[in-house]
Amino acid sequence: MMTRRQVLRGLSVMSGAGLIGVSYRPTAAEAPPETPRVRLAAIPGICVAPQYVAEELLRAEGFTDVEYVPGPATYQNFAAGTVDISMAFVAPFIIQVDTGVPIVMLAGVHPGCFELIATERVRAITDLKGKTVGVLSMGGAHHVFLASMAAYVGLDPAKDINWFTHHPSESARLLAEGRVDALMAFPPVPQELRAKNVGRIVVNSALDRPWSQYFCCVVTARSEFVRSHPMATRRALRAILKATDVCALQPDRAAQRLVQRGFTKEYDYALQTMKEVPYNRWRAYNPEDAVRFYALRLHEIGMVKSSPQTIIAQGTDWRFLNALKKELKG
Repeated sequence: MMTRRQVLRGLSVMSGAGLIGVSYRPTAAEAPPETPRVRLAAIPGICVAPQYVAEELLRAEGFTDVEYVPGPATYQNFAAGTVDISMAFVAPFIIQVDTGVPIVMLAGVHPGCFELIATERVRAITDLKGKTVGVLSMGGAHHVFLASMAAYVGLDPAKDINWFTHHPSESARLLAEGRVDALMAFPPVPQELRAKNVGRIVVNSALDRPWSQYFCCVVTARSEFVRSHPMATRRALRAILKATDVCALQPDRAAQRLVQRGFTKEYDYALQTMKEVPYNRWRAYNPEDAVRFYALRLHEIGMVKSSPQTIIAQGTDWRFLNALKKELKG
């Protein structure tokens, strides 16, 4: 857990145009990014707030063309080469590495943002056997996370759970009407359900072990982007990590930013998310542990064929993170 002083030190080079009024001065010996353009995913969820808050920091790092690619198909966008670097849930990235998609995981950002919310018929993950569970899409982050959870407690997610796909806007109605027994959700959906007093929390991955002990969202980039633009990669990652500190230290301003830029409509839900998601742990946790943990779960249920060590060898690069930890250690 970081102290306020440590976070403030980590924020000392942020741009004054946006968040805390401190002017930014690039390191004199550091080369500019090899490309002025960087493309990130616009994910239908706000737990990835750091990459939205990072927009001005990215411009301060020398990116004059910062684009947020819309659409729910974050992982498909990576595969299609329409996103350069972005945050998202680690497990589907592991599946992509296993299938040969040319991506590389660079850093962990935060553990825990998903929640398993259910009716009174579900009190534990094991109660999901024979039940209907709502997710956004098969193979997406919600589905893969819950499949990992189910496997961890001995269920066969392919046989024991009836999967139901739905749009996030339908979550409260489906649960309230009992059309699904449970659903996986990430912000701002859990905050909305709590406000409406719909469902009960079965698992909160920010609080409940073992999920709270591993990174949930990681920063990943196209392998070609990293190879061709190493300085751009370093600068983009630095901007995201600095923005993560903003979310941890100044949740109100981060929430305002999300609303002002149109990434969410409800300020109260955004502020609640900034306060609940543990953004202050990116320095403390080891992202390789998260890759190993989820790769093992996915290997056990046949979602990936490669061993965890192969996934780590082929799909991770911690050089930029290790250097930035020293630079931003506070």
